[in-house]
Amino acid sequence: MTPDHRLHLVECPRDAIQGWPPPITTEDKLAYCRTLLRVGFDTLDMGSFVSPKAMPAMADTGKVLAQLEEEGIWDQTDTRALVIVANERGARDAVEFESVSDLGFPLSISPTFQERNTRASIDEAWRRLDLVSNLCAKSGKELVVYLSMGFGNPYGDHWNEDMPAVWASELQKRLTPSVISIADTIGAADPELVERVFSRVVTEVGHEIVGAHLHIHPMEGLEKIKAAHRGGCFRMDGALRGVGGCPMAQDDLVGNVPTEWIVEWAGKSGLWQPVQPQALDQALSLAADLFA
Repeated sequence: MTPDHRLHLVECPRDAIQGWPPPITTEDKLAYCRTLLRVGFDTLDMGSFVSPKAMPAMADTGKVLAQLEEEGIWDQTDTRALVIVANERGARDAVEFESVSDLGFPLSISPTFQERNTRASIDEAWRRLDLVSNLCAKSGKELVVYLSMGFGNPYGDHWNEDMPAVWASELQKRLTPSVISIADTIGAADPELVERVFSRVVTEVGHEIVGAHLHIHPMEGLEKIKAAHRGGCFRMDGALRGVGGCPMAQDDLVGNVPTEWIVEWAGKSGLWQPVQPQALDQALSLAADLFA
């Protein structure tokens, strides 16, 4: 596997945990993250620094990071730690942790979703993103921007399939983020649309900074992931057992892409393989217990 053609695989326990109805204890999160960090994922999207009122399941992100740092686990892995922030305050909290490599910021193409998700207008979201970007630059962190509602929205807000490329180009010019990840937030896109959109985004900004955060129906299998890859995307997000997703989706079965599906396909295609396969098996077993 050459670096240019290898997948960058992002495991998203945050996305799974934050929407899971029974609260998951800090100790269980720690045990899960310890195992995930042995698998060899390129990035672990492991928490967020947002209002605990808005996202109570993530209120202990700082405790989880602090404990893992105290244990020295980051010296034993090449996995990058990513956390989500929605404003300058969250970013300031995040950059205090040496183990945090990447700050993720949700920017929506849909004004309605931006307001619902972060209580901000599009203009205000861009202002916040400027501040977060500056903090990243000063603290040596990388900026990952998630373009939410990248394939349309359920609110009637204006969208067309050129918009993700236009927004990605503007992001690259203004902020030069390390990653721009296009999100199919409600799982509405078909594979043909996914391939077209990623082809346009990659043509505009280059495949090196493009990622995919897709939601799927289990019956769709990996068709959207394969379509994104055909479109030139080499960074894929998933969550073990497909847990988590978006409550705005029209179908309750729509959720994250099961990471184990991506691993199987990528292994057969020579695109990615775990550093410790046994750790992946253990993580799948833990996920089955946590999200039973």
